[in-house]
Amino acid sequence: MYSILPAIVAFLFLFFGLYVAHSKGLNRVTAAFLILCITTFFWQFVWAILFQVENPKLAQNLMDLGWLLILFLPTSLFHFLVELTGQQNQKRKVYASYIFSTFLAATHVTTDLVINGSYHYFWGYYPKAGLLHFLHVLQTATVVIYGLYIAYRKQQLVQAGEKTKLQYCSVALLIFSLSAVDYLCNYGFEFYPPGVVFIAVGLGLIALATVRYHAMDDSRMLVASIAHEMRTPLASLKLQSRVLTEHLPELIAGYNLAREEGLLRQPISEQTLVHLGRTAKILEREVVQANHAIDMLMALTTAHYLNEKDFKHFSMKECVELAVSRVPYKNDAEKIVSVDVKSDFVVLASNEFLTFVLINLIKNSLDALRGKERGSIKITIIADQAGNRLEFLDNGVGIDEKILPHIFDRFFTTKDRSGNSGVGLTFCRKVMESFGGSINCESKLGEYTRFTLSFKK
Repeated sequence: MYSILPAIVAFLFLFFGLYVAHSKGLNRVTAAFLILCITTFFWQFVWAILFQVENPKLAQNLMDLGWLLILFLPTSLFHFLVELTGQQNQKRKVYASYIFSTFLAATHVTTDLVINGSYHYFWGYYPKAGLLHFLHVLQTATVVIYGLYIAYRKQQLVQAGEKTKLQYCSVALLIFSLSAVDYLCNYGFEFYPPGVVFIAVGLGLIALATVRYHAMDDSRMLVASIAHEMRTPLASLKLQSRVLTEHLPELIAGYNLAREEGLLRQPISEQTLVHLGRTAKILEREVVQANHAIDMLMALTTAHYLNEKDFKHFSMKECVELAVSRVPYKNDAEKIVSVDVKSDFVVLASNEFLTFVLINLIKNSLDALRGKERGSIKITIIADQAGNRLEFLDNGVGIDEKILPHIFDRFFTTKDRSGNSGVGLTFCRKVMESFGGSINCESKLGEYTRFTLSFKK
């Protein structure tokens, strides 16, 4: 009877670990989780057999085998936390913990300093702690506390959805680590080991985080890493563009003076000089656009993590004004954007993600107005009996009625594929639906396009 629960938990861990590795693919996070699952499976499976054995010698062999795996359990737990949080700078500590576990395992195999005999409790045989058993207990406490600390620290730096995922997994692994209460049985306290219950609950929370918050997906960490690598040279380019802005006019003035004095052998054409004079502004504008593209990429990879409990109340007028100010305009395009506040309203949503939606819609309207002499974009904020809504109206090229039903489809775009992925409007719809709202579009080819964002009251 006492073997049923550890046997069930053992196979749950094995099957779930293999399922995650198969469905998500092997990456650093899923590989670390698979190691944790396999270690837990063997430990619990051996215990399920042990609790049915009556032969002392066979029981001792099973205990030796089970503890060989338990010695690596805290390290595999720490390893998973490090990979889950993307803290690659902590990998040396992971390796050090594996080395220490290997040392304890070698000691366990060759001596009785880790496990020294056994107790015979009402449920069966159980290992008795040796002189060095406390080192494993100390290691367990150290890596679990430190692992949860780096997970907590990571939560302070990430967006809301990512934070929720980390919170679920941190709580799950904290509960999992409470299985260490079983160590009391190694010191003569006779009670049926409740650790298996903590393990089962921890697995359930990890499963929930995996299904609902994509906890094992490594794409977010990959995108974050790429974004970080891109922002560093972009920051340098922005700095250099400011240096050019400050000194280039003086250099051009000096060049013109030298040309007037006949000091130059190969003069530069006036057209080239004009282009050089605009280079710094062009460079800085392109850096702003590149940073905006990175922001959109980060938002796209985390849109499905949105959780209502992370939403906040804020003014729609303030959000619209923020979005208008953050659009990477070309030339004087900002002048054609106007905001009409019929009636402001408060929305419960993610300010960050809604701002990205508004920026994306403004950019789409700017593209639709390209080449038009008297283009205009009007954003209207309305709160009346019909509901709270936001309207984007431009007098651009419009959308063909045959295309209109497909504009929110993923990867669908009418623009040049080399510069557009076709996920912008899909992102907008996904975010609006997460707010409990909706987004709709009406358009007439050659005349106008109107997007309407509707929000819950």
